[in-house]
Amino acid sequence: MATTMKAAILHGREDIRIEHVPLPEAAPGELIVSVGAALTCGTDLKVFRRGYHARMIVPPALFGHELAGTVVQAGEGVTDFVPGDRVVALNSAPCGHCYFCDRGQENLCDDLLFNNGAYAEFIRIPARIVAKNTLHVPDRVPLEHAALTEPLACAVHGFEDSRPHPGDTVAIIGGGPLGLMILHVAALAGCEVIAIVKHDGQVEAARQLGAAHVVQTTSIRKAIQETRALTHKNRGVDIAIEAVGVPEAWQEAVELVRKGGTVNFFGGCAVGTQVTLDTNRIHYSDITLRATFHHTPAICRKALDLIAGGRFQAAAFITGHAHLYELNRVFEKLMKRSSEIKTAIVP
Repeated sequence: MATTMKAAILHGREDIRIEHVPLPEAAPGELIVSVGAALTCGTDLKVFRRGYHARMIVPPALFGHELAGTVVQAGEGVTDFVPGDRVVALNSAPCGHCYFCDRGQENLCDDLLFNNGAYAEFIRIPARIVAKNTLHVPDRVPLEHAALTEPLACAVHGFEDSRPHPGDTVAIIGGGPLGLMILHVAALAGCEVIAIVKHDGQVEAARQLGAAHVVQTTSIRKAIQETRALTHKNRGVDIAIEAVGVPEAWQEAVELVRKGGTVNFFGGCAVGTQVTLDTNRIHYSDITLRATFHHTPAICRKALDLIAGGRFQAAAFITGHAHLYELNRVFEKLMKRSSEIKTAIVP
């Protein structure tokens, strides 16, 4: 019987190596899952560029966090899952008893447990994630679609945190995977969505996923003018969601909303970033500023239900497939801003 498996190990900046590592064993409360599909994402791309993630990964380390697969081993005490079950295991789980968990803000848990290692043949799922954030995948749902649960949960959280109403005009800044997911979720909720994107490939994707209007430009000033022109009497949008993670886009979002509107700074900027905002406009226009991070177990379940329900166009987000040994090439391609949304890595 095999005692090793192939896995992607992050050794540093732009340095991923496919290596043979010990096959994991399930301790009490844990699962071992055979990875059916692991998806690329913007966070992993950032980690690839920088060579680390302060909260989630310190090299050398197993890499990747969006996955779905099949249980091959259940540790002692696990009763909800058995070998053969198709599951999506989320990348984190809250403790359930800290100050923030007690207040229903589990995404801000003081002891949020993260898990990495999706780019591998098998992955060990820690007991807390098994108990709180591992979900059965319906038979009709392809595993690569189920693997979208984690990023979709973040998108649903960001959209709902913006306090939308059906019929609201919502501007989404950014045509990356999460920007497109928020756009699609907003359109499915009955909002009129304006997508603000830069690249040609993002235009068609935004339209396919429900954008009523697409503003394509690299000029922030032009984006503000064209977006406001699409609203009644140039008053601005009801909600602006920034999904890029750069200070200029944060400033742009504030200029897009109407009086009484809401801005969600969804995209995380680099540590130490400072932003200058027009305090007069924010105060006298009664603008609400919000920021949304991560997800909660309840939102993860809502995301999987959305995928399983069939209205969410999961297939539109999987724009490429690759083998594990091609992972470096895939990330190098993503760094060049290709038209790919997500690539499914199939070990």
